[in-house]
Amino acid sequence: MAQQLGFTEKELMNDLLMSEKQVSSAYTVGITESSCANLRSVLALCEQNVLKNQEEFFNVMSKRGWYQIKKAPSQDIQRVKDKYNQIKSELS
Repeated sequence: MAQQLGFTEKELMNDLLMSEKQVSSAYTVGITESSCANLRSVLALCEQNVLKNQEEFFNVMSKRGWYQIKKAPSQDIQRVKDKYNQIKSELS
């Protein structure tokens, strides 16, 4: 019985996607907590790159059937829109 050494491509892609999500979260915290405009700009640029990578990983995984998306029912979408519009009108 042969042992598998290393990770499958699916496992590696999943790890990359999860890592990008964590890095994005860290950049967001850095952006919102920084008092230096230049640092915020650099972090925002870095976050944009991370988001592009994340999208690419997601698209590859989705095309291969490795990341399934469940579509939200239309009534759930409408409920969220109604809630957003209510909050928006309260803030106006």
